[in-house]
Amino acid sequence: MAPPTSPAIIADGVAAAYGERLIWRNASFTVNTGEFVAVLGPNGGGKSTLLRLLLGLLSPAAGRLHVLGENPRRGNPAIGYVPQRRHIDQDVAIRGRDFVHLGVDGNRWGFGLGRAVAEAEQRVDSAIRAVDALTYADRPIGRLSGGEQQRVAVARALANNPSVILADEPTGNLDSANSRRAFELLQRIVQEERKALLLVTHNPEIAEACDWIHEMQDGLIVGSHPRGRR
Repeated sequence: MAPPTSPAIIADGVAAAYGERLIWRNASFTVNTGEFVAVLGPNGGGKSTLLRLLLGLLSPAAGRLHVLGENPRRGNPAIGYVPQRRHIDQDVAIRGRDFVHLGVDGNRWGFGLGRAVAEAEQRVDSAIRAVDALTYADRPIGRLSGGEQQRVAVARALANNPSVILADEPTGNLDSANSRRAFELLQRIVQEERKALLLVTHNPEIAEACDWIHEMQDGLIVGSHPRGRR
């Protein structure tokens, strides 16, 4: 018997705007625990704005938006975030492990005593192990390959054992092999750990491998369907 599901994200008639400029409107969808859901749309279509709403960085212009039964709030530890991959200069000396540590400490980086430090290290080790990055976690992050850097980014999102993971074009700027590996890593985490994962992408091949796909176009969600039923 499949484990029971419950809504992790509920959007009901949500609209997004920057000042007077409406970005999109009438977005309604649900993401349940154990589901991998994609929002598919063109670049510049407002997909990343949806993640800003869910992260509590922007308030909805209309409608109702709940994450784990609450209004979105900034710094919610129950949400893990995988941002778009950016180029990291080879001279950046911070280790991959230290980068993952930021997912635990956040703005408290460098502080903590006794048990708190030990617990943080356990979380970091667990997250690194979950993405199979132990062999290179202690190398400078600037010297890691694009695929390795992305695994470290996923580990940082997992460091606080969140219930919801938000991913912004997590396979962008990766070659096809590393793109596939990054997607399969996220897919495995959803299946094994029963996370709710919302991914935004402009890549239809990535979206069609998710459990549900919501297509965004011209400021509206124009279609929603489960995998294989487009």
